Amino acid sequence: MKRKALLVIDVQNEMFQEGNVVFNGEGLLKGMKTRIERTRAQEMPIIYIQHNDLSLVHGTYLWEVHSEIAPHEGDIIVQKNTPDSFVNTTLEQELKAKNIQHLVLAGIQTEVCVDTTCRSAFSKGYKVTLVSDLHSTWPTTELSAQQIINHHNGVLRWFADVKKSEEIL
Repeated sequence: MKRKALLVIDVQNEMFQEGNVVFNGEGLLKGMKTRIERTRAQEMPIIYIQHNDLSLVHGTYLWEVHSEIAPHEGDIIVQKNTPDSFVNTTLEQELKAKNIQHLVLAGIQTEVCVDTTCRSAFSKGYKVTLVSDLHSTWPTTELSAQQIINHHNGVLRWFADVKKSEEIL
C-alpha cells in the first residue's frame, strides 16, 4: 500500500474575509477540520501549503492558515508563490523524505491551485485522491462556484480518484 499524505492547499485567512468569503466557507472549514482529525488519528502526515503574493504576505494575519485547521507540531508547511505546489517549493523533497506516494488533496482555489497541483502530482507519478467536497472557490460572472467545483470534480477524474470525504479511509 502506498504511503499517503493529506495536502491542505491555501486555506488561509484571506479566503475568509468578510464580504468575500470563499463559497461554502463555513462548511469547508468544518469538513476540513474533520478530515484533518481523521488524518491525525491514522498518523498520516499533513502538509499545509501556503501561498505567498502581494496580498498574502509571509508572516501577516491574512497569510496565516485559518485557525480552525491550524497546523500542529510535526505537520509540514510548504511555502509557494505559483498555483503549482511543486514549482520552486520543498514539497517534492518533503514527500520523498517521508516516502509518500499517494496525495489526498483538499483546499482553495478549485480552478487554480487545487487543479494545478492535482495535475502536477499526477504528472510526477503520484497517486492522487481529490476530496470532492473539500475544495472551494468563488463564483465568476459566467459560472457559480458550485458549477466550477462540479466541473473540476469531473475533469480531474483523469488525474485523480475523486471521492467525498466520508468515502476516504
